[in-house]
Amino acid sequence: MSGLGRTVPAGSDRLLVGASDAGQGFLNLDWTRTMTNSTHLAVIGGGPGGYAAAFLAADLGMQVTLIDEAAHPGGVCLYRGCMPSKALLHVAKVLTEAREARAWGVEFAEPALDLDRLRAWKDGVVGRLTGGLGQLSTQRGVTYLRGRAELLGPTSVRVTRPDNPDGDDEPVDLTFTHGILSTGSRPALPAVLSLDSDRVWDSTRALDLPTIPESLLVVGGGYIGLELGSVYAALGSAVTVVEMTSGLLPGADRDLVSVLARRLEGLCQAVLLETTVVGLAEDGDGVRVTLQGDAVAHSEQQFDRVLVAVGRVPNSEIPGLERTAVQRDARGFVMVDGQRRTAEPTLFAVGDLVGEPMLAHKASHEARTAVEAIAGHKAVFEPGAIPAVVFTDPEVAWCGLTETQAKAEGRSVQVTRFPWAASGRAMTLDRPSGVTKLIIDPESEQILGVGIAGSGAGELIAEGVVAIEMGATAADLRLCIHPHPTLSETLMEAAEVFFGQSTHVYRPKRAPRV
Repeated sequence: MSGLGRTVPAGSDRLLVGASDAGQGFLNLDWTRTMTNSTHLAVIGGGPGGYAAAFLAADLGMQVTLIDEAAHPGGVCLYRGCMPSKALLHVAKVLTEAREARAWGVEFAEPALDLDRLRAWKDGVVGRLTGGLGQLSTQRGVTYLRGRAELLGPTSVRVTRPDNPDGDDEPVDLTFTHGILSTGSRPALPAVLSLDSDRVWDSTRALDLPTIPESLLVVGGGYIGLELGSVYAALGSAVTVVEMTSGLLPGADRDLVSVLARRLEGLCQAVLLETTVVGLAEDGDGVRVTLQGDAVAHSEQQFDRVLVAVGRVPNSEIPGLERTAVQRDARGFVMVDGQRRTAEPTLFAVGDLVGEPMLAHKASHEARTAVEAIAGHKAVFEPGAIPAVVFTDPEVAWCGLTETQAKAEGRSVQVTRFPWAASGRAMTLDRPSGVTKLIIDPESEQILGVGIAGSGAGELIAEGVVAIEMGATAADLRLCIHPHPTLSETLMEAAEVFFGQSTHVYRPKRAPRV
């Protein structure tokens, strides 16, 4: 059979289009008996790293097989992360703005929440996106094998069907020239926070919207905890956030975080910093939580539900990995070089599997690097800026060198800020509390980092990424005409502040370089 991205040996199992998943545009196997097959590239894991690798490899003319346990490609991002959470955050923003509209002279009745319809809408978004990936797979001739992957060696994998009700289906053995591991990550669950109860959620369970609890404890003040905590607070839960460090979003610049922190003070029941959870126990219809920290008034508190969002760990326990030379570090991340090649020459690894930042867009670009290397092209993954976005309201985004990082490394930088209180567009949106900042090399005046806190920061940060990657200077950014009135102007005006020439912010003129 030709034109389907694979060659099927005579007498082997037939390929079916029209079986259970084929309506979504997939090429699926008839699992009636064992078959042996070969492919140029086998990609294990169908998330943003996996499907990006498979699609580019197919575009470059490779024979590609994509393997994943899910019915359709998409991975955590589409199924249990980026997309469902952003759909719910959009709903949260609409609810918030409806309530805030009273201050603008527009009065709405209190919104009525239909949880079943909300859940169905969110699931519908996920379904349309994953279905679209199926069509793209078919168009490119990528073979999609649904099942659990076990490495048999550096150039072979066994794929076992995930659901086997009759017990008579046999696995598929596949040989390959190169393989890309993209198995992603899962929520971390420390032993002290482990309680076998449907009242204790991880991020996956929280995105299912099982209920809107009257009270919710969010353990972890990172981006996952704050995004989901914001959703449930907008939907009506009394949310308490506990974070073991001295500030929310550890690692992010404090001036950016402070914009969000002020907002969360009004949105949440409480935000407890330098506080840890030392015990969980079911108690009636809720969870009794033992807290420890100076900010805690009562060490034992009761919550209807607890959301544990303390980070993620890599899915690096890939069956059969020990049959290869692939190495893992102390945290379980697969070790790779600049081309994302492992210690096993035939195997590459990308995404959450190989280290932080655990971001979908980082995985996709690593995947492209790995495929380019497999194709024999000169390619290395060494980005100047990987953007990070926290999709709360307000959003927080940054890329390149942060002020916190510069201080830790003892680097000499100049920091310039443009307050959104001086932005006409921010005022019209009733969001004047934001800030745009630039981290600039004092000698070359090159832009090394950009940080934004405010409405739409996630959309605005891309300009900062381009500026850093292109080696732009503050003067370059200042001379680029931005449309007025827009929030994008804050980047241009931050550059103008650097020279002491901002139209809307007075700062003493900078002394000329000698």
